[in-house]
Amino acid sequence: MSHPLDNIPLLPHVLSMDYDVIIAGGGLNGLTLALALDSAGIATVVIDAFAPQESLSPKFDGRSYALSAASQKMLDALGLWEDLAHHAEPMLEIKVSDGAAGGTPSPFVMQFGDEDFSLGPMGFMVEDRHLRVRLAQAVKASNVTLRSGQTITNQTIHSTHVTVVIDGHRPITAAVLVGADGRNSRTAHTAGLTRTGWDYNQSSLVCAISHEKPHHGIAHQYFMPSGPLAILPLTQNRSGIVWTEQQQVAQNIHSLSDADYLDILRPRFGDFLGKISLAGSRYIYPLSLSTTHRMIAPRVALVGDAAHAVHPIAGQGLNSGFKDVAALAEVLCDTKRRGQDLGIQTTLAEYQKWRGFDNALLCAATNSFNRLFSNNNPLLRGIRDLGMGLINAAPKLRKNFVATAAGAAGNPPRLLRGEPL
Repeated sequence: MSHPLDNIPLLPHVLSMDYDVIIAGGGLNGLTLALALDSAGIATVVIDAFAPQESLSPKFDGRSYALSAASQKMLDALGLWEDLAHHAEPMLEIKVSDGAAGGTPSPFVMQFGDEDFSLGPMGFMVEDRHLRVRLAQAVKASNVTLRSGQTITNQTIHSTHVTVVIDGHRPITAAVLVGADGRNSRTAHTAGLTRTGWDYNQSSLVCAISHEKPHHGIAHQYFMPSGPLAILPLTQNRSGIVWTEQQQVAQNIHSLSDADYLDILRPRFGDFLGKISLAGSRYIYPLSLSTTHRMIAPRVALVGDAAHAVHPIAGQGLNSGFKDVAALAEVLCDTKRRGQDLGIQTTLAEYQKWRGFDNALLCAATNSFNRLFSNNNPLLRGIRDLGMGLINAAPKLRKNFVATAAGAAGNPPRLLRGEPL
């Protein structure tokens, strides 16, 4: 009588592979995944097209991230948070309301505070430059192989492994290829993983400001007719600004002098934090929805923007990528412990099942929120104001909302619970 485990494919012994996993892309998701896999003894190489000095410049892209509590737990479990903590600003309160430039905010608001954050802050604001540098330092001190300034020019899937060709270098082999190479992912395209999506005809103006008065850890989100304006608490009496306008309007504002730029921002920002001034450079990012129909192909998996790029209206882009990282690392780690081939279809299908629906739901939700809130239709304004008021008056709904945004809802992977692999 055969045993149920007899037909499970084990790690191939005939082929001596260079690595267990090849990661295409050395951004935040790619490096975090590499560190997670390394913590479980999975031999990993990261192929990154950018040279180190490009991605580690303190003025690389001006972004900061609203890390959920679950993302913070993962960084802590990977040994990264201790050095990041003094660069992080906890979000102690969140206020959401309708607004208009120079106008009075709607009296119907959603406000989340101590009574809703039973397990500590809902999240933390961390600047891109600090997070990126800390990841690079950790990778350098790990067993991960980082090949910067190199480009994968071809990938070939075999029954037992995947081979990638790197321009000017010999091919390398592994059990799995992970695409962490952004929304224009070459990995996804070559694997036949098609995308769908559309342009929002919006752009986000991103900067940091200094202000006279302390923010007290309060994050603000105003839903303006042209798009959301987020004011997010940073360290040292500064706030990160994510200011969405119609694409041409945003481009016109971005081209202004710093003084004229601030003149347009001030009536939207208000005076509740006193005088404001720019702290650093300004950036602009066009917004679109772009998602793959599937996150896996034979011996290929996608994480982060390579699989799904969403509107920043909910601030969940990086958090969603970190959920991918945690889930994929867990299924690969468990597969390795069973002594199986990391690239078998059942393992990758488990990852697809775990993350596919959640990512589709996030894409649908952010798209719907943007359509509902980025307009000045009196009827829709009334509906959304009433909805916010009802949620704010219902403690249970607020707690559920916070649990979802903090990444604690459902069945999160071990890393997102702060547990090691």
